[in-house]
Formats: sequence, structure tokens, C-alpha cells
Amino acid sequence: MSFIYKKKLISPEELSSALPMSAQDVRRKKERDQEIRDIFSGRSDKFLVIMGPCSADHEDAVCDYVSRLAEVQEKVSSRILIIPRVFTNKPRTTGLGYKGIAHQPDPEKEPDLQEGLIAMRRLHLRVLAETGLTTADEMLYLEIWPYVEDLLSYVVIGARSVENQPYRFAVSGMDCPAGMKNPTSGDFSVMLNSCLAAQSSHTFIYRGYEVSTSGNPFTHCILRGAIDQDGQYVPNYHYEDLIRLHEMYAKYQLANPAVIIDANHANSGKIYSEQPRIVKEVLYSRSATPELAQLVKGVMIESYIEAGRQDISGRNYGQSLTDACLGWKESERLIYTIAEHV
Repeated sequence: MSFIYKKKLISPEELSSALPMSAQDVRRKKERDQEIRDIFSGRSDKFLVIMGPCSADHEDAVCDYVSRLAEVQEKVSSRILIIPRVFTNKPRTTGLGYKGIAHQPDPEKEPDLQEGLIAMRRLHLRVLAETGLTTADEMLYLEIWPYVEDLLSYVVIGARSVENQPYRFAVSGMDCPAGMKNPTSGDFSVMLNSCLAAQSSHTFIYRGYEVSTSGNPFTHCILRGAIDQDGQYVPNYHYEDLIRLHEMYAKYQLANPAVIIDANHANSGKIYSEQPRIVKEVLYSRSATPELAQLVKGVMIESYIEAGRQDISGRNYGQSLTDACLGWKESERLIYTIAEHV
């Protein structure tokens, strides 16, 4: 077997030139980026809510969803900063199934990475232009970063990538906060080692060049739960887990200690309706100890217009094609609940 080279893809420079940011959006992003950095550095006591579909599947539905987030953001702006989850790369445990808009711009058709890259950048641009909110995305493929590096305000490195040295090195050169998820084993030390590597300077091979980086001081942890040797879900959002992470952070002496709690995935046992309960427990733990109020900077929630999930062939507008999500009404209530308790 061998690689079959199908076609040369558009370069990041070509795509950015074809789909540029407006001057207004450049200014809005700069302001948003500073707000987010201030939260991670402790200069702001606002709480982050990183929220949106499990995977961004259809452009119109995603933009509709984020426009609703933007309306709520105006009402809670004194306490909360919302970062829309616009995850255009969807990691799959088995490698099978829908892999996101960057891979399959039309979920019912064959993969088309060229059109996917265009659809990915166009979606992030449209969200910013229509709502003023800058976005978060997951880096499933490191090659994707240059196509959206001017657009993203937050990056996630997934549980299966966090132990991978190229991902750690690449994050060390990113100029936005990056969350390192705990691996599926749940090992906190792996996650913290990843943060240490990404906060450090490196020289490595990247896009055919020898590059050097100065380190990303806003690299931090994301707790998403774990899976034990018997395949059972093991949550790690409880008070005792947060205290343990706080104690481990002190030993690592990392810049800007922070954690985001992923309320779905293994923390919820993939029962999406548990997310509000989990968020409320995290808020209670945060209120119980000053150290946790400083450490826990936000939550990550999987939410869309319609609750649940559907198969790729489904026709339910605004319903996830991958993991099940909260519906909009419950999501809106949850944001207001968070605002009351932070």
C-alpha cells in the first residue's frame, strides 16, 4: 500500500488572500483576544463559557446558533465571556464517521479537503462578521492551523493528540490560549507535561521549515473525564479532582494556572442532559475555595439548536451529527444560571 496523492491543496496564504478579514473584524478580534487573555492571566474575573455544537456541520445552522449566543452575551457581558465552539475538525475514536466540515463540507458526500478548507475559513469569518464573536476550534490536523490562525481566539488539543510531541510544539508557537485535554487514560501528569512543553520554547520542523517558538504562556488544562481499563467512564470534575489539579499545578510552576471543565464527553458519560448538573457542581466547588475560584476559568458545553443527535442523513435543522448536545432553550437557561453564580 502507498499514499495516493490526489491533488495539491490551496495554500494558507492563497486562501487567506481569497477570504480576508475585514478591518472591522481585525479590530474586534484584537479586542476579544485581549479580553480572553485577561481572564487567563487573572486581570479579569469574568468566567469563560466555551459553547456550541459537538461539530460544526452546516454553515447556516451554526451561524443561526451563534447569533443566539451573541444576543445572550450582551445580557451577561459583565460576568461571562462566551466563546462559540465552531469545531470544524471532528476526531473519531475509530477513525470512522463524519469528521467535520473541514473534511466533508457536505456530510453526505465524499471527503473534499480543498472545499473543506474553504468552507472552514468561510464559516469562522461569517460567525465573526455577523455576531462579533471570535471562535474556538480543535486542531485535529496541525496543517489546518495556518488556514485560520488569524481568526481563532481559542484552540483545543484533544485527548488523543495531547501526548503527541508535534502538537505540543505547534501550540508553543500559537498566539492564542490553548487548552490541553487530559488523555483518555485520565493521567493529569500527561496533561500538565503537555502544558509545560507548550509553554516552553522549541526548535522543530514545521511546514517544511526549521522554525523556533517562544512558548505559549496561556496554555492550560481541560478536564474531560477518562475511560478506565474496563471501558467505564470516570469523571474528573469533582471538588477532589480540582483540588488535586491545583496541588499538581503548584509543583509544575506553570504560567497562568487555569482549567476549563468539559461538561460532556467522559465527564457526563456522554449523557448530554447531565451537562447542566455538572456545570452547577463545578460552580459550587469554585465558590467553596478561593484557590479553585482562581483556577477554574470556565466550562465547555456541547449545545446546539435542537437537543440530541441525528444520523448524517437526518434533516433536523440545527441538530448534531456527532455527539448529542443540549437544545437551545436549556442552553440559554444554563448561561443565565452561570451568570448568577460567578
